Amino acid sequence: MLRDARRILVTGAAGFIGSHLVEHLVGQGCRVRAMVRYASGGGRGYLDEAPAANGVEIITGDVRDHDSVQAAMAGCDVVFHLAALIGIPYSYVSPLAYVRTNVDGTLNVLEAARALGVARVVVTSTSEVYGTARRFPIDEEHPVQSQSPYAATKAGADQLALSFHRAFGLPVAIARPFNAYGPRQSDRALIPTIATQLLAGQPVRLGNTSPTRDFTYVDDTVRALAAIAVTDALVGEAANIGSGREIAVGALADLLGRLAGRDVRIAPDDARTRPPGSEVERLCCDNAKLHALTGWQPQMPLEDGLRRTLRWIESRLGQFRVGEYRV
Repeated sequence: MLRDARRILVTGAAGFIGSHLVEHLVGQGCRVRAMVRYASGGGRGYLDEAPAANGVEIITGDVRDHDSVQAAMAGCDVVFHLAALIGIPYSYVSPLAYVRTNVDGTLNVLEAARALGVARVVVTSTSEVYGTARRFPIDEEHPVQSQSPYAATKAGADQLALSFHRAFGLPVAIARPFNAYGPRQSDRALIPTIATQLLAGQPVRLGNTSPTRDFTYVDDTVRALAAIAVTDALVGEAANIGSGREIAVGALADLLGRLAGRDVRIAPDDARTRPPGSEVERLCCDNAKLHALTGWQPQMPLEDGLRRTLRWIESRLGQFRVGEYRV
């Protein structure tokens, strides 16, 4: 289906996962159109670091603008919708910005896909919609209990997408990645935050170190997204993408220190701690549904993926604002 598509649109293509997805699709022989947010400087975000993306059709616009979304989608059979505001801390500061991008932007994608008769839409969600798990591992039937404005807007986008399937027959699938990681990830994310401070020889400033997360290497994540797009049984459904292995933040810092050959000195930083009722204490993925319907399973062991990520970060350490906390 993907290789045979007239063209595939990836929104949020300039981002971490989006740029890797574009490379993966190009490697599969697909014709890809990358929608990136307009910037006066003409930058293409992480697509500029994606050699395999050379020659991809680039469309600038903004998912908050219906007209630019519809123009970007014209002539496409498949849409991967990844464009979103993703930083959880800033969602406490400006919830409306998240509603405008994550909810209104998704509505624009769905409306355009419906009008243009797109054959498949994959909406990228997040494991954060589950909140602190009530049972382990977390399957797709787990209650949705948003604990941050970010998570609430992603849950709202999920429900919009599913409503368009039920009300209008739009062929939508929901992909719910747990914590993706790998090269090109912003240093706002947990692994680059720890790694940059370690490699610079600084104390590792962290908030709460007891919560657990389930990390999946970005190459495995984009393979899962592609598999979801071609699986008819997942239309109108959500599918988790995760490894099934959880690790606490503090233990992750220790592991990164061991792999990097650096001593770990954790410096508690209250500014990096979520509000008490907003902290998601445990996340661990049940990926049985995705495996059963697509055969997907993660291939990259955590330690190997972290080594690759550390090498990428170390080669660009001067580009990071090490130790600076940005919401």
